[in-house]
Amino acid sequence: MKAEIHPKYYSDAKVSCASCGATWTTGSTRKELRVEICSNCHPFFTGESSRMIDIEGQVDRFYKKLQARQDYVEGQKAKEGAKTSPNRPVADLELGPRATKALAAAGITEIGALMAKLTESDAAALAVEGFGRKSLIDAKKKLRAMGYDVPETAAKAA
Repeated sequence: MKAEIHPKYYSDAKVSCASCGATWTTGSTRKELRVEICSNCHPFFTGESSRMIDIEGQVDRFYKKLQARQDYVEGQKAKEGAKTSPNRPVADLELGPRATKALAAAGITEIGALMAKLTESDAAALAVEGFGRKSLIDAKKKLRAMGYDVPETAAKAA
């Protein structure tokens, strides 16, 4: 082993904390040590770690994220409810100008009114002048695609 390559060891090195001012002695290769935080003032050792988290706002930030998620879920439910609302205009079905005008002339401007006609029978819907079988089939397909519960009625042909 080479001689004089190891640093000098001080068994009475003085350590002082910059935060709380505590001092103690220990063994070190330096005569004097200064530390920023020690076991007397560190939150982990003092039991104030829960207060430290609250100071940083992590709990509040978590609750904000939780509330934002809840608002998003409620918004999605409201959107889904609006998709199947009976108050939507018939024009949203995109049946074509002739069928839409025929329904408007008969006073059917909302999907709820069209659904009421379909509940009666297919013949009641076909009784609307200018609204034919093709328009009826397209309307039923689009209503089902939009998530509406379309009543199944047997077409009565005379």
